[in-house]
Amino acid sequence: MKQIKVTLVKSTISCLEKQKKNVEALGLRKIGSSKVHNDTPVIRGMINVVSHLVRVEEI
Repeated sequence: MKQIKVTLVKSTISCLEKQKKNVEALGLRKIGSSKVHNDTPVIRGMINVVSHLVRVEEI
């Protein structure tokens, strides 16, 4: 299965609560933190909600 690396590049300070929860659910805490996930439709949906805050790389 493909894997993707998600990196938080912007702060969640002025974001909606839903967006903050999605970032937390992706396992990201501080700016610059990264996490590797399997490329599933659920993860892609979470990334679409916070696409303006994260950078995605395919591994």
